[in-house]
Amino acid sequence: MKFAVACWLMSSESDHIMYDNKYPLASPIKTQEGTQYRIAIVSDLDKDSKSPDQSNTWVSYLKYGHLKISDDNTNVAVQFDETITLTSQVSAGGRGMELSELIVFNGKLYTLDDRTGIVYEIVDNKVIQRYILTDGDGSTSKGFKCEWATVKDNRLYVGGLGKEWTTDDGEVVNTNHQWVKSIGVNGDIQHHDWKDNYNALREKVGMNLPGYMIHESAVWSSVHQRWFFMPRKASKLRYDENADEKRATNLLFTATEDFKNIEVSTVGEINPTHGFSSFKFVPGTNHNVIVALKSEEDGANKATYIMVFDVEGNILYEEMKIGDAKFEGIEFV
Repeated sequence: MKFAVACWLMSSESDHIMYDNKYPLASPIKTQEGTQYRIAIVSDLDKDSKSPDQSNTWVSYLKYGHLKISDDNTNVAVQFDETITLTSQVSAGGRGMELSELIVFNGKLYTLDDRTGIVYEIVDNKVIQRYILTDGDGSTSKGFKCEWATVKDNRLYVGGLGKEWTTDDGEVVNTNHQWVKSIGVNGDIQHHDWKDNYNALREKVGMNLPGYMIHESAVWSSVHQRWFFMPRKASKLRYDENADEKRATNLLFTATEDFKNIEVSTVGEINPTHGFSSFKFVPGTNHNVIVALKSEEDGANKATYIMVFDVEGNILYEEMKIGDAKFEGIEFV
């Protein structure tokens, strides 16, 4: 089993910029049962992010824990042990700190606000504004609805829902949520039109318009040289806000870099209200084991579940409920 070590690589963007590829940030611990990693998850409380007792303040919860995995990658245990409250006084339309992902990039830990489009760095359990992403091609004033993040070729990629913005009648208003942003180590931001890529994924399973697919989790695998997607919701029917609560998927897509070759499989049984909201490859498993979060929003009921499986879809750790709140980002820290 091999572990990432801290080293510095020259970035292709600049001879003066170095990339820190240390991952995870904390060194793993060898035990008799296998290897233990430090993990963290972050919450998206939607409107409940508004602090009830602090004016002009929005909150999110950062929960720390450990994931243990045996040397043969067959036995897994997960435990959470600490919760930190993150606060910010930045909002858009009276909402903020609706954090949808956690990601280690260039030796630092970041999180994304899907309401304001802010990419925060988490330092000493506090959030610091580092980047602001704007909707669509970047020429709008609206914040980008950040939903997933991954690192590819020393750049941080941040994606949207992958679904067109439509009216109640299914008419397409714009494709702003089908754009992807990438951030370089020197802070440059590029805007990528991913409409064809997103549409290729749903065409694979016959969910073209008026059908749809909603993505909240995606990871680039440098080992497999493929994109991995686990959509949270999908349907061959037109989007309906109420019906959408029970349109979760158990789909796992992999695609080549150009999205010309796409494969799809399933993970476990479908629970119509439990949809994937974040996943990461477990370090030391050669990108063959995945830990994932599932979010539930069913009327007033909200909850989060964690599970572990391999890329063949074999369940190693059955869904375990984390709590009655929505956590939408997981990372090895």
